[in-house]
Amino acid sequence: MMSTISLFPPDALPAPDTDATDLQLGPGAWVLRGYALDYVDRVLTQLRQIRRQSPFRHMVTPGGYTMSVALTCCGAAGWTADRKGYRYAAIDPETGQPWPAMPDVFLALARQAAEHCGYAGFAPDSCLINRYVPGARLSLHQDKDETDFCAPIVSVSLGMPAMFQFGGLKRSDRPEKIPLFHGDIVVWGGPDRLRYHGVMALKDNPHPLLGSNRINLTFRKTG
Repeated sequence: MMSTISLFPPDALPAPDTDATDLQLGPGAWVLRGYALDYVDRVLTQLRQIRRQSPFRHMVTPGGYTMSVALTCCGAAGWTADRKGYRYAAIDPETGQPWPAMPDVFLALARQAAEHCGYAGFAPDSCLINRYVPGARLSLHQDKDETDFCAPIVSVSLGMPAMFQFGGLKRSDRPEKIPLFHGDIVVWGGPDRLRYHGVMALKDNPHPLLGSNRINLTFRKTG
């Protein structure tokens, strides 16, 4: 069994509450504690196939910044970034081939989590898969490269814990900090759909299954 030593200060990232139920962050936003746990084995099996077809890579932003988070995608459209901008594309720019198809288990998990939060009929056509290692972070941003904001965002956390930042509709709004753990899902839509959000730099707090890695699956309907 792996021996894990927590490097978080005692008040930085509390232990998950195994008796917790849904945590509401706003009128259209929730954290579903442990909702994905029953899916983990099947999700990771499919992820291994996806990364063989479209490996993780560190993309460069329009400003020339190399992202600390590595990413790949699956589904009909994959999110990409380069010096020309941010966009969705059907072709993986690294392989020149279509992105891997979205596995049924991915789609089922996203749909059920969305429906649980009142977003029936969610049909994502894109899953952005981010891999975080210690020190990786994601600055505050809005998910606004989609053409239709009616559908929610569904974000699944696996592996190392992270501190999620959930802000307001303006970048200057002070974000709330919410610890996320293996198996948690965040769903936001409706009046919360364009709220700024991000992930603080990860500490090295290895997970028994994924070690010093955090995997995040973000499901979106692009159009």
